[in-house]
Amino acid sequence: MLRQVMVRDFSSFTNRMTIRFTSKPMTDCLLFLRNERWKRVRSILTPSFSAAKMKEMVPLINTATDALMRNLNGSADSGEAFDIHKCFGCFTMDVIASVAFATQVDSQNNPDDPFVRHAQTFFSFSFFRPIMLFFIAFPFITPPLVRFIPNKRRDQMNQFFINSIQKIIQQREEQPAEERRRDFLQLMLDARTSKEGVSLEHFDTTYPAGDQLTQPPASDQDERLHPQEPSSKRPKKKMITEDEIVGQAFVFLLAGYETSSNTLGFTCYLLAINPECQCKVQQEVDEFFTRHESPDYINVQELKYLDMVISEALRLYPPGFRFARDIDQDYVLNGQLLPKGATLEIPAGFLHYDPEHWPEPERFIPERFTPEAKAARHPFVYLPFGAGPRNCVGMRLAQLEIKMALVRLFRRFSIVACSETKVPLELKSSSTLGPKNGIFVKIQHRDRREGQVNSPPDN
Repeated sequence: MLRQVMVRDFSSFTNRMTIRFTSKPMTDCLLFLRNERWKRVRSILTPSFSAAKMKEMVPLINTATDALMRNLNGSADSGEAFDIHKCFGCFTMDVIASVAFATQVDSQNNPDDPFVRHAQTFFSFSFFRPIMLFFIAFPFITPPLVRFIPNKRRDQMNQFFINSIQKIIQQREEQPAEERRRDFLQLMLDARTSKEGVSLEHFDTTYPAGDQLTQPPASDQDERLHPQEPSSKRPKKKMITEDEIVGQAFVFLLAGYETSSNTLGFTCYLLAINPECQCKVQQEVDEFFTRHESPDYINVQELKYLDMVISEALRLYPPGFRFARDIDQDYVLNGQLLPKGATLEIPAGFLHYDPEHWPEPERFIPERFTPEAKAARHPFVYLPFGAGPRNCVGMRLAQLEIKMALVRLFRRFSIVACSETKVPLELKSSSTLGPKNGIFVKIQHRDRREGQVNSPPDN
């Protein structure tokens, strides 16, 4: 049924549920765009997340990872328990600032930086407060209540980001092309006049037809179907507007900050309380560095066990516990009428704990994600990034920054559970799945703890 909704008959479920009191730049971001406008922007953005473009992001992620390693080194030297989730929050903030906003920050050591301050304001206002969850659950009552929502601080925050990006756009236009910084913002600016774009059947980054995004899709296989549309309905190769560029940069904050920091934090937590799995990760990482000087988009794909560990962390703690689709027309699904105008909710969190597909679902077992285990399991019982044309467009970038951070971390350090480590973790809510009171662990230098010869400096 999920495959039918998310892939085969996607045209009846194109839109996400809309929060009707959002304002610019949020109204222009991909999460909230609808119908033909969403298709056009997604068509232009999808090539910006191709393998070739991800390679260009590696130097920017490396710079943020350098700051992360320095901060973790201080925690290792102190020997004290610390909140590693907060540390990863600073790292993902640095990545977003660099990749999406062309701004270099060290948010852990410079919390008063204007970008960091306004970003924190955004999250203090964010969707994860109880009143916002109420509006998400009952969007039809929202319009009469809009006038009662305080918005001065929100408007100041929005205007800061809009002004920042507009200023950078102006600076880029005055620079020679060869001097322009290669970041996601520049990729979007390039897309304003580029003819590069893809049609609907290539929007799915979870089950792609390969990295050659302009090639025809793979043959129609049951597990990897791509919806087909007449060419007249495919998105036109139109330019992306400046407002939409600002909106897509903003979606990095909305969709990329907490999800990536949560995944990094939960992965380290699970490895701290499962030290035998952490040893396997470190062995794989050590072997990796006998072949490579530093991680990049291509070589991190060799880290098969680390990938299994991250996949299992995403199963136990999915970025979104549920997500929704609007029903655009009356539709009969498996004998059940879904009426036009209703909202269909997809329970990713429930699916990830279904014992029919995941024996002992509460346990951390990375081997659930061996190639053989994945091939034997229905793909739609695991939806950390969604599926179909409206899945997470930034999935590759998220996976890249997570793997690049972890491979360098476990080369130098071990994460150790301590008396401050809460087992099990208390979560904020069943909707966001973030840790309620942080993730407290200790971190140790591997060479000092294990009596090994010092490893070469981490570049």
